[in-house]
Amino acid sequence: MHIEVLLVEDNPGDVQLTRIALEDSKISINLNVVEDGVEAMAFLRKQEKYVKAAHPNIVLLDLNLPRKDGREVLAEIKGDENLKRIPIVILTTSQAKEDILEAYNLSANCYITKPVDFDEFVNIVKSIENFWFAIVKLPPE
Repeated sequence: MHIEVLLVEDNPGDVQLTRIALEDSKISINLNVVEDGVEAMAFLRKQEKYVKAAHPNIVLLDLNLPRKDGREVLAEIKGDENLKRIPIVILTTSQAKEDILEAYNLSANCYITKPVDFDEFVNIVKSIENFWFAIVKLPPE
């Protein structure tokens, strides 16, 4: 099995931690990374430099992004007939009840708060991998 993941994250440290956590995966995972919401939508819609981008099986989306925040990206994805079935995992530092409620109201598939501890962060990413790539049946492209 081969999984395409789109990570929408502007923090280089969190990108690196995610890469490390997915490195020793038993499944073939291709991690695509964009740094803001505008790039995320261009990637998903295969626009500009992303014309040949792979269709992601899942999106790991931070909420606090430059240019277009994660809430706007989530709303656009779930409002787009061609993209709405892609599972969206919110992976953010925010623990605010309003953010959690808004993410679910916008049809996020799950909401995870990033831990600050390295080992906990790696464990969270491995849990996402185990659940979404080994247990869940992802929608076909």
